[in-house]
Amino acid sequence: MLFSSLEFIFLFLPLAVGIYFSLPRRWRNFWLLLSGLCFYAFGEPRFLPLMVLTILADYAFGRWIEYLFFKDNQKGARLVLTLAVLLNIGQLALFKYFDFFGLGLPIGISFYTFQALSYVIDVYWRKVRATKSLVAFGAYVSLFPQLIAGPIVKYTDVERELAWRRHSLSDMAGGLRTFCAGLAKKVLIANVAGQMWEALAADRSVVGAYLSIFFFAIQIYFDFSGYSDMAVGLGRVFGFSFPQNFNYPYISRSITEFWRRWHMTLSAWFREYVYIPLGGNRGGKPRTYRNLLITWALTGLWHGASVNFLLWGLYFAAVLIIEKAFLQKVLVRTPSAIAHIYSLVLIGLGWVIFASDGGADGLSLAGRLVGIGCISFCSGNARYQLIRNLVFIIITALGCTPLPKRLYLKIKERFAPIDIILPLGGFLLSLAYIVSSGYDPFLYFRF
Repeated sequence: MLFSSLEFIFLFLPLAVGIYFSLPRRWRNFWLLLSGLCFYAFGEPRFLPLMVLTILADYAFGRWIEYLFFKDNQKGARLVLTLAVLLNIGQLALFKYFDFFGLGLPIGISFYTFQALSYVIDVYWRKVRATKSLVAFGAYVSLFPQLIAGPIVKYTDVERELAWRRHSLSDMAGGLRTFCAGLAKKVLIANVAGQMWEALAADRSVVGAYLSIFFFAIQIYFDFSGYSDMAVGLGRVFGFSFPQNFNYPYISRSITEFWRRWHMTLSAWFREYVYIPLGGNRGGKPRTYRNLLITWALTGLWHGASVNFLLWGLYFAAVLIIEKAFLQKVLVRTPSAIAHIYSLVLIGLGWVIFASDGGADGLSLAGRLVGIGCISFCSGNARYQLIRNLVFIIITALGCTPLPKRLYLKIKERFAPIDIILPLGGFLLSLAYIVSSGYDPFLYFRF
């Protein structure tokens, strides 16, 4: 079930919210667990037992590890942690590389597996006590606002809120405004950019190649950040404060900065549970570079079994290693405009790799960017799409910067009703688009 579907907006969400607030506080976590399982079953009923198994297994692992620590059996606790890691990563690998097994890919498995596993690891590291409530832990794993595509929420992020949450009309209103903003980003911008990307992906001209990558970059950013905004907004409605997942990544002046702004919860997860345990930047430069290489190879593979995802991860590993070795110091002294162009070029090349279904497709698109394999510099289709979407291009480019938000806040100081008018207008326009268009993909559902 998509957040941008009429079934979710007019049926599931009103029922979920209405029943939640009609229940006593002690029953609300149970309702969150039940509604999360129902939400998942709507789209993936055959894989619902897998999610239930994940909840039961990792809840048991957490309690088991804490019990072994209580008995001062650290070796046993380490053995249980190893078993938990093997089980979680094993099931993720099994389904992630489904082409070898023909089992299909459960929606959102990468996200909820990482969440459950981080809980077990944090119990082992004694960052958090193992919860005694299976219902609370089940609600944490299956929270439908961020179940399918994040943000990745660690148990430590919501431990207190699972025990007790404060609700207010202002929080609900703020959450709904954030949801409407995310819905508009997804429906009115990402979907339109996706259609342009598909219309230009095979265009054999230089201008067409650049336009296609621009539209893909716009689509994946507004698609994923829009979903994250909707998730954060819905979490706020139910009393949760989910971590921010995007912070204007396209204004970065280095790739290091880009990955501090893009999909921040995934980057934080790999940094905390892979990079630092490997040794991080301790032990000298060779080991640091090795750790970066392993971490980013795994980050690429997390996105899928295709070669292009592995190459994408290794590509960013190479760039980050170069920046850490010497380039970051140069970029600090480089004029902002040049550093920004440098970042956009490398980010764009990264999307060329990411968007390619195979190596040949990526090489073909990369070649067209420099004129190799092009029939013309600017085809008729590219010229038509450029002229037709020029206003859209300018608006979306500005939308990747903090400028619209700053303008909105200044207007709000003088005209408070805009806080209602703008979200409501975006919501109504999004509904009109949903009703009139059958094109509504979510890119990160496949991850």
